Amino acid sequence: MAALLIAPDRTLAETLAESVRRSGVFQILAELRTYPPRPTLEIRVRQLAPEVALLDVSSDFQSAAELIRTLAQARPPVHVIGIGARNDPDLVVAALRAGASEFLYPPFDPRAQREAATRIRRLRRPEPTASREPGRLLMFASVKPGSGASTLASQTAFALERLTRQRVLLADLDGMSGTVSFYLKLEASRSLEQLLVGGRALEGSNWTSLVERVHGVDVLPAPPGPGLELVEPARFHEFCEYARRCYDWIVLDLPSIFHALSLLGLAECDTGFLVTTLELASLHLARKAVRLLGHLGLGPERYQVLVNRTGRGDGLGLSDMEKVIQCPARASFPSDEISVERMLTLGQPLDAASPLGGSIEEFAGRLAGVAQGDKKRSGLIFGALPVFSESS
Repeated sequence: MAALLIAPDRTLAETLAESVRRSGVFQILAELRTYPPRPTLEIRVRQLAPEVALLDVSSDFQSAAELIRTLAQARPPVHVIGIGARNDPDLVVAALRAGASEFLYPPFDPRAQREAATRIRRLRRPEPTASREPGRLLMFASVKPGSGASTLASQTAFALERLTRQRVLLADLDGMSGTVSFYLKLEASRSLEQLLVGGRALEGSNWTSLVERVHGVDVLPAPPGPGLELVEPARFHEFCEYARRCYDWIVLDLPSIFHALSLLGLAECDTGFLVTTLELASLHLARKAVRLLGHLGLGPERYQVLVNRTGRGDGLGLSDMEKVIQCPARASFPSDEISVERMLTLGQPLDAASPLGGSIEEFAGRLAGVAQGDKKRSGLIFGALPVFSESS
């Protein structure tokens, strides 16, 4: 059984690990040497998807009991095998009352391990039939660099997490600019490049070392260079499918739509967003992009056009723009330089009360089916809202 080991008592942990190596009953995916805060534990469980947690309940029982409750609330729940330094009947009873399913102690007899694993498998048997729906994958790409696609991608990811409290991944796949990483003040890393191009295994332990937790969202920082352009389509598909299994929402920030990686992203995603402004150069490239995608067999059912930075004395209205690019616009976002500057300075999400932040919040709410007006009065209301409203 795939297991997460949490054990501040290092002697106890080493004794268990050696016994597990001999018995082969458990595969320890990762080892935590302290009792982790709840958010850290939730991240590890989401990424590793362990079947069971081997938890030291004797070093600090109250802390261990909190972790047992957290693991029980995971979906699917993670069953806990309490481990102690000795056969202490009072500790065994307390651990089981706290919610642990089993209890083991030195010398961790292999037979006792097998019997505990067998009983937990019986408890887990109903769970596999209730498989979780795969996550929704969204991609943002500009038609012209500098159109604000990275701002819309990152802030949509944060808004989705705030509105739904679901698992959200934001992946910065634009190695040339790494704008999302810059916004969030994250160091560039070649780990993502090694994962997509270098053949690094797609598994929980690798993801643990890759993601950064930023304001409730898991973020994959961009590599320091254009190496992601070399990713093979099959590998990119595998990456996207793995992310769908781990997250409810996956937001990809990609280079200009004319890049090969962005075309791969558009083929993989549930919905793609092409970001343009009302500047003539941007509209010219938007029209070229629409035509290119049509030639590639990627019609408007695969993507939506978003218009950014409206209201700055634009010479064209949205209806004129739609005639120019020969494609409807599904949402527009106002120019809000003050809020963007504040976001860059602080490295924090946009305030939902700001003009741009409020527009993105509404956009994310429609994506998630959250009624914004009802939310303010009586909490989140989930309904069958249209994904977008037509811009006027």
